Amino acid sequence: MSEPAKHPAAETGPAAFVPRRITGPVLMGVVPGQPLAVAHRAAELAHSLGVNLICAYVDVTSYLAGEPDGGGARPIDPDGIDDDVEGISAAIAGRLREALDGSGVEWSFVTLAGEPARALGRLAESTAASVIVVGTRERGLGARFEELLVGSVAVHLTHRQHRPVLVVPLAPQPKPRPKDVR
Repeated sequence: MSEPAKHPAAETGPAAFVPRRITGPVLMGVVPGQPLAVAHRAAELAHSLGVNLICAYVDVTSYLAGEPDGGGARPIDPDGIDDDVEGISAAIAGRLREALDGSGVEWSFVTLAGEPARALGRLAESTAASVIVVGTRERGLGARFEELLVGSVAVHLTHRQHRPVLVVPLAPQPKPRPKDVR
């Protein structure tokens, strides 16, 4: 994640904070239909830090069988609707390619399986990511219902990670205007 700074430590008193250079990649969680603003912010951060960008889509219709580096993913319900995970992943990768190729940022795309916060956390740990970037949910009743059922990935990540989590706002609410006083 980082390398030690080349500053001598103080001889007396409490240990001084010594900043370290960030060297681990930026990890971005991606969902289908996500506004490109999240990818743009993550790419800007990776570019500013001089690190790679890893874009990860988590397929919630499957789970990780065996160890994180082996065994592969299995569908939660083999008799259920056959989602086109490969097609979804290919569409996301294509959209990211259009948005990020030529940006000067080295980036890659991976598809993970399982619960999003856990899958992103495992990948962040295995790649020594410096920061995890996610977007907020779109507004609406469906998004609120989904958050009620499964919770917020950003909240889960902030409670399970020792690395920073950057949440990119999507469609923020405008500030309420004060009422005219007469």
